[in-house]
Amino acid sequence: MKQLLSPTLLLLILFLLCTTTYGQSLAPAAAPSGPTDIDVILGKAGKFTTFIGLLKSTQMDSQINSELQKKSNPGFTIFAPTDSAFADLKTGTLNSYTDEQKAALTKFHVLHSFLTISQFQTVSNPLHTEAAANTEEFPLNVIGNGTQVNITTGLVNTTVDSTVYSDGQLAVYEISQVLLAQGILRPQAPAPAPLPAKPKKATPLNSHAPSTSTTVSVDSSGATGTLHYAPLVVSIGVAVITLMHLN
Repeated sequence: MKQLLSPTLLLLILFLLCTTTYGQSLAPAAAPSGPTDIDVILGKAGKFTTFIGLLKSTQMDSQINSELQKKSNPGFTIFAPTDSAFADLKTGTLNSYTDEQKAALTKFHVLHSFLTISQFQTVSNPLHTEAAANTEEFPLNVIGNGTQVNITTGLVNTTVDSTVYSDGQLAVYEISQVLLAQGILRPQAPAPAPLPAKPKKATPLNSHAPSTSTTVSVDSSGATGTLHYAPLVVSIGVAVITLMHLN
């Protein structure tokens, strides 16, 4: 009896060990501790250095991380170009962009809603990106067909190569080309120059007070006439009185 129990116990122990190991392999990976950080997620992938730099320089990473902490936030979907994708651009392209163009480029890769691969089959195109609500300047069409996702902007055609991260609130997809749009490439219109100040209307000299020269001229004319004839009238009067006394 003792010999029968030993092999049985041994098999039971082996069975338990195998079951425990198999069960552990099926368990989901532990979620990363702490709040979601887009820079950390892309950094762990190891091939998005240039895109991380754009997110930081435009402060888009802070905006995304901050919004993800809000329970009412609809989430984000990010199309992340690899370093190789940026290397394929014409030499000096990024350095030639203004800060406004870099911000528009970065935001054009971000959707303010969480979308899974399967949901790309039913989305309404063109999609609104964080770059602008103007889909004529920033058109983004994403079409899903099973596991295949095609992206077109009118200037670039590419596909989603893989899912970098997805947690139900943030989805990050790897793409092999940088998404460009006319709204990014077109030079920004300069601010209109301020209109020149209207010159002040010259005030006429006689607008507030009567002209001194005119008044003096009129008054002087009358006074001169009276003074001129006064001696003559006196002389005639004296002559008349004299003649009356002589008669």
